[in-house]
Amino acid sequence: MASLAFLAQGGSMMRLQLHRRSLQGEPRGWGDGVHPVLQRIFAARGVFEPMQAEHRLSRMLSPQQLGGMDEAVALLVEAIAHDWSILIAGDYDCDGATGTVVAMRGLRMLGARHVNYAIPNRFVHGYGLSPALVESLQPRPQLIVTVDNGVASIAGVEVAKALGIRVIVTDHHLPGEQLPAADAMVNPNLSGDGFPSKALAGVGVMFYLLLALRARMRELGNFGESAGPDLSVLLDLVALGTVADLVPLDYNNRVLVEAGLKRLRSGRGCAGITALIEASQRSVATLCPSDLGYAVGPRLNAAGRLEDMRIGVECLLTDDAPLARRYAQQLSAINQERRDLQAAMVAEAEIMVGQAAQTDAVGVALYEPSWHAGVVGLVASKLKERLHRPVIAFAPAGEDNPHDLRGSARSIGGFHIRDALAMIDARHPGLIERFGGHAMAAGLSLKTEDYPRFAEAFDAIAREWLSEEALQAMLYTDGELPPGAFTLDLARQLRYAAPWGQAFPEPLFDNVFECAQWKPMGEKHLRLSLRDPRDGAVHDAVMFNAYDGTPPPRAMRAAYELVINDWQGRESVRLLLRHIEPV
Repeated sequence: MASLAFLAQGGSMMRLQLHRRSLQGEPRGWGDGVHPVLQRIFAARGVFEPMQAEHRLSRMLSPQQLGGMDEAVALLVEAIAHDWSILIAGDYDCDGATGTVVAMRGLRMLGARHVNYAIPNRFVHGYGLSPALVESLQPRPQLIVTVDNGVASIAGVEVAKALGIRVIVTDHHLPGEQLPAADAMVNPNLSGDGFPSKALAGVGVMFYLLLALRARMRELGNFGESAGPDLSVLLDLVALGTVADLVPLDYNNRVLVEAGLKRLRSGRGCAGITALIEASQRSVATLCPSDLGYAVGPRLNAAGRLEDMRIGVECLLTDDAPLARRYAQQLSAINQERRDLQAAMVAEAEIMVGQAAQTDAVGVALYEPSWHAGVVGLVASKLKERLHRPVIAFAPAGEDNPHDLRGSARSIGGFHIRDALAMIDARHPGLIERFGGHAMAAGLSLKTEDYPRFAEAFDAIAREWLSEEALQAMLYTDGELPPGAFTLDLARQLRYAAPWGQAFPEPLFDNVFECAQWKPMGEKHLRLSLRDPRDGAVHDAVMFNAYDGTPPPRAMRAAYELVINDWQGRESVRLLLRHIEPV
């Protein structure tokens, strides 16, 4: 029966331990309208009173707290006043695409007349503001503003400056030892920056820059008696990019995401996001962060992985609803191609892990010459989930760099992947050609001939830094739901109480149940009726990607979400099982 618990993690090769979250303090001041279970959930996430759960835009951190803002704003004021040509240099993921569109729309709203964008092709230009991208720009802009990249673009900024182009870098990635010689740089993760939140996504940094620019233009009287354009119309894009980039949803990010969700649920989202929601068969009215993260975001990311992210940017830029739907259909087709390719690559990776010495590796490196460089990050993510080990998957860099590999890394708690790559770089100078990223995800490139040496060095640093405890996969829950709490009222409160996501996880419960009935649902899924032995109540439950032909246990402990099943307009409570084990 253990295989079902493994398959709950998508075919996992490691065992999970359930661990219940403890309260970080006592709930206080909640009214009768907030369910006691929800109060407990909030307290386990450091939210103790109603004010901390109110995500009002008025409580956003001030843009003036973000370093580099004065220089960047002054340059943009000059550029708009003198009608400069401005180029937004974006990135080929969802954060980069939404950030590019926020910059394009926002600067036009603030009076910029000559704004264009460029997204690097990962197979031609590489990542970020590279020399190849700068040299390809025709006609040359007078000002480049990067979005979601640039802090590592030392050579690219140097080339731009040599060509007489001014450069503003907006980014959120961790800096290296050397910074580019940009005219201005806005990044909350720069050393010494005093911005209280280090979790802004690239799109969030760009939105903050627009807020600061509008404030300065007000001071200068650019809007006359008006307060200036309403930049809150961009918050649907900010919400999508923030959720899709998996940055921690700290309070400030929850404010941004909640505001964007409210726009979308009220039917005021941009045509492109609305079309993508429809294409993913999600409901605008009941939209939640998981819909953005698992349905909308991947459709945009697929374009950057397999095709050209300009398709995604154009989808988000257009105000023509029929055109947006055509773009969304195109993006959905690309995403299906990505899913098929990913499934084949993951299957190959699992065979490699099962047959090779990787079974015992702590830091797992995988390389297959036939793999697609745009999908290796997804392979690394899937294998990281199933092995509970840091994983780096490599593929050939492309025809322009036939002797290079591109790798994408995903990590687990307690192993800062970018710091690990920096340590390998320090111990083995020249082994890694380029690298960058965050604590949980990073990218790198190296020579094909150096792959065996790198794999050995990566495993060595993982063994050195990770304890046995860190290598034990834990599934954290909010404990048992009491009898009588399996209600639509609680399910609705849980769905809409907060923007759940990275570092502010969705409520997950665990209870002991008896399996009253079960049947396969399709080829891989399970439909179950679970009886609560405490009061005899029977609950409808489903479990996806969990059926291998083996019946579920008669008695089980299940970790589950309490969700709303909306079937033909009729709502009912359902348990969405994430993990089961026999008892």
